[in-house]
Amino acid sequence: MKILTAEFIKSCRAPEQFPADRLEEIAFAGRSNVGKSSLINSLLHRRNLAKVSKTPGKTQAINYFLIATMPASRLYFVDLPGYGYAKVAKSVRAEWGPLIEGFVTTRTALRGVVLLIESRVISPQDLTTVEWLKSIGRPMIIALTKVDKLRMNERRGNLVRVRDVLSLPEDVPIIEYSSETHEGRDALWGAIRARLKT
Repeated sequence: MKILTAEFIKSCRAPEQFPADRLEEIAFAGRSNVGKSSLINSLLHRRNLAKVSKTPGKTQAINYFLIATMPASRLYFVDLPGYGYAKVAKSVRAEWGPLIEGFVTTRTALRGVVLLIESRVISPQDLTTVEWLKSIGRPMIIALTKVDKLRMNERRGNLVRVRDVLSLPEDVPIIEYSSETHEGRDALWGAIRARLKT
């Protein structure tokens, strides 16, 4: 996958701020410390396009990135606020739920959700999010992050274990990913392209 351009477009804190041009969208969701920004940067061959912070919960709005690729295609990557123990004001965190739920359930341009789950830890929030996405029929791709932190013996059978724990059907891709080594980049792009109509 050749990335021609990748640029930050806007941060949205209300539905009326979402783009109206109907380009296809792929959303990225996960725990607030799972490495969404690092994965997006790795996937796009960029260093600092999505801002990486050591403080969980840095993303406090829905962030849009416009991507142009070869073969010819334009789409949005949409970075959703992380869930979990983000150290932000309760009033801000309370707004995330309705904003994210409205986005995921109503955006007709949304083709799927890349759900990031840390390879070493599957949290109760991860399980809840998987069940929610299944219940609303939203296609998902599981990206197991920080796979470079696992020992080889820990990786044996890991995909089968994750699929079993999350009760995922076989048509849901599970991609092992490392933002450090970029392992899984081609596989994740392949899974994303399979979700797009163009």
